[in-house]
Amino acid sequence: MLCVNLISAFSLLWVGGWCLDLKFPPGFQFGAATSAYQVEGAWNVSDKGENIWDSMLHSNPSLISDGMNGDVSCDSYHQWRTDVQMAHNLGLHFYRFSVSWSRILPTGFPNRISEDGAKYYNKLIDGLLKKGIEPVVTLYHFDLPQSIQTLGGWTNPLIADWFADYARIVFRLYADRVKTWITINEPLIMCDHIYNLGNVVPMVHEEELGPFLCNKNVLLAHAKAWRIYDEDFKPQYNGKLSIANNPIWLDPASEKDEELTELAREFGAGRYSDPIYSAEGGWPPSIEKIMAEYSKKQGYPYSRLPSFTDEEKKLIQGTYDFYSLNHYTARLVREAHKNETPGPWFVAGSKELNAVLEIDPTWAYTDLSYLAVAPKGIRRQIKWLKDRYNNVSILITENGFATRDPDLYDTGRINFIRDYLKEILLAIKEDGANVIGYTVWSLMDNFEWMFGYSLKFGLYSVDFKDPQRLREPRASAFFYSSVIKHHSLDIPHSSHQYHHLKRKNLIQDKTSATSRIRVNCELMLIYTLSLAYILVKTMH
Repeated sequence: MLCVNLISAFSLLWVGGWCLDLKFPPGFQFGAATSAYQVEGAWNVSDKGENIWDSMLHSNPSLISDGMNGDVSCDSYHQWRTDVQMAHNLGLHFYRFSVSWSRILPTGFPNRISEDGAKYYNKLIDGLLKKGIEPVVTLYHFDLPQSIQTLGGWTNPLIADWFADYARIVFRLYADRVKTWITINEPLIMCDHIYNLGNVVPMVHEEELGPFLCNKNVLLAHAKAWRIYDEDFKPQYNGKLSIANNPIWLDPASEKDEELTELAREFGAGRYSDPIYSAEGGWPPSIEKIMAEYSKKQGYPYSRLPSFTDEEKKLIQGTYDFYSLNHYTARLVREAHKNETPGPWFVAGSKELNAVLEIDPTWAYTDLSYLAVAPKGIRRQIKWLKDRYNNVSILITENGFATRDPDLYDTGRINFIRDYLKEILLAIKEDGANVIGYTVWSLMDNFEWMFGYSLKFGLYSVDFKDPQRLREPRASAFFYSSVIKHHSLDIPHSSHQYHHLKRKNLIQDKTSATSRIRVNCELMLIYTLSLAYILVKTMH
């Protein structure tokens, strides 16, 4: 009996991750990501139209923490060959980038297509393919044409048709070579964060109706683009499309908060996913009910969460080929105390749910305070999506580590990538999730929205004071490249190739922690089986 218990104990260590097989499944792909406004520069080259960031930051430069803008940024418009070579040096299977709506359609509308804009993306796509790198193309990544923002932006219901017009043109230009598409990046940021706080371009603060009108219109815009591709382009090119959602994983602060936490998950992840991925379609019923009741309490004669017609529900439902998941952090959920007013969703809580979101004080922090490091959250988020949406295939399209330190010796980023990848492996091997790939944000340092160039996410550093925008690989670039090369987290220490860096001793052997896990596991197995053998011999 003791022998059986010892072997059972070892099994628990295996399941707990001590003895995890650190190899990734065959076909699992690795990539890195950027977006148009954040890296391209060339804001007024040729006939490119003005986007909301151009307009707002030229008139209000003080909005950005370092007073900078994306006029030049990494200058990827001119240095795309360098970017392609960087991706190739890493061994990336794919490179995710976005198309600038206003670079393709200078007016924001389909009356004029920019020949120069179209040529730029042709060169980038062809350059990637020549290096054996798949282009993963995002149609929209926060850079709305100013002409459309003037008409109400994402709260104007006509935007779904305007976006569909734009999507059709981009498909027509590039669908023969691009096989993986993201329609819209992070609608939770675009709608809930921007309208609830009003502190991000386009600086519109309208938290009563804005987030929910935007939410519905984004889903309709995505669905119309997906239907266009599915009907007019997929039969010939056989590509796949998704929308990049970025739910923050939510854990209950205590046992009594479990039901509230699940409601909060539905309010966030479910509100942007159920209409597309659920078998029933439409909003999560629990959220429809809560919003109707709360709106009535506020004196509204209708719900602030706009309803779908049967036709709209049918249009949106099923418009996916995989789940595109951006993941950075997690939160704890608790019920608000008496006389406590929850802060705005999704940063601090929800008044509609009477819920407060908090960071566990035991979690580590990045240099962006609200991006706490909680690797277990990505596994739990993946499992939640798997269970809720019939084991949908999941592509991690962003995951990254923020620092203000420009140093090339970024052990924090290495640890972050390793720890999150380990949890993804657990989701695959222990939970049975169908995760098909992983994307680091970002390929290189870039213009990080309201933080300008003060925050660094890049595998490559960029010297923004250098006219040539010199790029240099960080230690994390070599680590990630080695993971890709070996298709495993169990990588030889020598393969990190840090020897060319001046202070390689700073890396130490933290990055070989996965190897130590493997060795510890093997020793534990030998010890357990040896002890079991001795006990069996003694008993006989």
